[in-house]
Amino acid sequence: MFLREIEAPVSDLKGAGPSVCKRLARLGVYTGADLLLLAPRDYEDRSAPRLLSEFGQGPVNCRVAVVAHDWFGFGRMRTLKVWVEDERGTKAALVCFNRPFLERSLPVGSSLKLYGRFDYRYSELQSSAFDAEPLDGSADGAPDGVRPVYPLTEGLGQSTMRKLVAGALARWGSVDDEVPPSVRERRGLLRKAEALRALHAPSTPAETLEARRALAYEELFYLQVMIARRAASRRSDERPRDPPPPGLAIALEERLPFELTADQKAAIADIVADMSGPYPMARLLQGDVGSGKTLVAFFAALYAIASGGQAAMMAPTELLARQHADTAARLLEPLGVRLAFLSGNVADAARRPLLAALARGEVDLVVGTHALFSGDVEYKDLRLVVVDEQQRFGVLQRLALGAKGRKPDTLMMTATPIPRTLALTAFGDLSVSTIRTMPKGRKPIITHLAKDGNEAKVYEFVRRELAAGRRAYFVYPLVDRSDRLALKDAEAMYERLSRDVYPEFRGGLIHARLPEDRKRQTMADFAAGELSFIVATSVVEVGVDVPEATCMVVEHAERFGLAALHQLRGRVGRSDLQSYCFLVWSDGGAEDGARLSEDGKRRVMAMKATTDGFEIAEEDLRIRGPGEITGTTQAGSLRLAFADPVRDAELLEAARDDAAALLGADPGLVGQEGGIVRAVLERASPFSERTAAVG
Repeated sequence: MFLREIEAPVSDLKGAGPSVCKRLARLGVYTGADLLLLAPRDYEDRSAPRLLSEFGQGPVNCRVAVVAHDWFGFGRMRTLKVWVEDERGTKAALVCFNRPFLERSLPVGSSLKLYGRFDYRYSELQSSAFDAEPLDGSADGAPDGVRPVYPLTEGLGQSTMRKLVAGALARWGSVDDEVPPSVRERRGLLRKAEALRALHAPSTPAETLEARRALAYEELFYLQVMIARRAASRRSDERPRDPPPPGLAIALEERLPFELTADQKAAIADIVADMSGPYPMARLLQGDVGSGKTLVAFFAALYAIASGGQAAMMAPTELLARQHADTAARLLEPLGVRLAFLSGNVADAARRPLLAALARGEVDLVVGTHALFSGDVEYKDLRLVVVDEQQRFGVLQRLALGAKGRKPDTLMMTATPIPRTLALTAFGDLSVSTIRTMPKGRKPIITHLAKDGNEAKVYEFVRRELAAGRRAYFVYPLVDRSDRLALKDAEAMYERLSRDVYPEFRGGLIHARLPEDRKRQTMADFAAGELSFIVATSVVEVGVDVPEATCMVVEHAERFGLAALHQLRGRVGRSDLQSYCFLVWSDGGAEDGARLSEDGKRRVMAMKATTDGFEIAEEDLRIRGPGEITGTTQAGSLRLAFADPVRDAELLEAARDDAAALLGADPGLVGQEGGIVRAVLERASPFSERTAAVG
């Protein structure tokens, strides 16, 4: 039996009563298979003994005797301290925060098997993170080997988890291999049962590495099989078609007041080739903020319209969707293209005739938000779907819009460049076009870092830009004041900047809680020059193109993700004017108990080091992981328990090659592999639901 077919509830195990099962559910563990596939977050190597006096060399691992109990603090803060002594007479204190019950469990005079990290604090050797097990008369306190350390939840300890996993291994651990034998042997992988045993009960640290390698490969292998089959399914509906007429596209290019970049022309050529082919286009267009992706999408729409069909462009926010609609009206309406805008805020009185016109084919291009795939929206002949900032949409949303036509061509766009390793996973079934060159005349944005408390210098610099007729953004992590976090907020800072810092200039406020019409009017006033500065939350991460905006100030920059910071910086530098980004960072404080994290430092320093979106994307992948980068974490997808696309890049390449060879193999191979090949193909879809259902 394959492990993933084990549906027996974890409650079948001894010790897994209702309360334990409820806690396991918080970890996503419901069945025996879930428990066996729960990856330890770390390991403790208890194979080597280490006395208290040797604490500087690593975790202490020895037999000790309890020599005294002590207490410090008062009331609810009263804390137990257990004094222990090893065989050489070295003494240390076990500080038992929130564990007063250890007074009974570790009585004076008892012998313990002790494991933990120690350090000198308050002039004594002590530890507050330790594992102490009482020894009975028959135990000798010998080292325990390598122990797994599992992710936990409240009320669930390591001892309980280890016992449950040991029971699961004994009951369900003899499972069949899920990777074809020829592949397993060629790649030197452990058998599935061996890998599970080495994962949860390793004899040496080296075994854990082999176990993770085998299980990571299996994840990547099934993922690549699923991706390859998804790509193949797009080719199941072959329909000959002529190249789209170029007339409208030529007319648009002639109207442009500038020349397309070489990368834009190459991307358009890729799209035309796809739209001339016998299979639906599935292409990802990636390029930095301001590189001209939207214009390329308009060319794609013109080709679809010239072929007699309709096009739909979906954006994640109404602000961005309206900007696209306004740009389309300026560029495409003079060519005779019939446009419409649709969002959830379009009133019923206007919505009904718009939907009727769409259904009759009287609208060539509709631009909007997720409302484009609502149940009551019908298209006469939807030929092209464009999804802007695709990572902001869930898988089902993207698929729902595509289902409105008969397998229409799909163009997905992202201003967050996709690292190569991630492109092989989440987007492995897509063709990719990349725009690296920026339009002529653009200058690199100069990025400055400033510590919280020194922002007055930033404000003065921005004042000079405003006085010269430029415009500025000020971005904050919160809408209004928080009692829990000592952070500046947009509403309070709008009042302060307007009243105290820039009383001679007019500003505006934008955040997600404001009505759409107010946000739209504020951005329109900013673009028209009636407002000199905007105070906002990250809602302006994707927004109106304002060429005169030359300053982006992000306060508490360490609170923003790297991709968000890069997108915010991309709101300026959209003309030949020199632009600046100021990242004001804070290391936290006593009020919110937070200190500047290592990840926060890495994000801020990465922004200072480069303006290259591709370099930033690679760093973002290293910091955050693949799920968040692709926007699939919230969609419950790309949950790789063992594999890491960055760390396991070579394994990913191998899995991709093996999956391609499998799908192209002679059917006779199925018999030679003992039925496993057939099982791989049959299980690709269930696996994709669990691991990477990215559409």
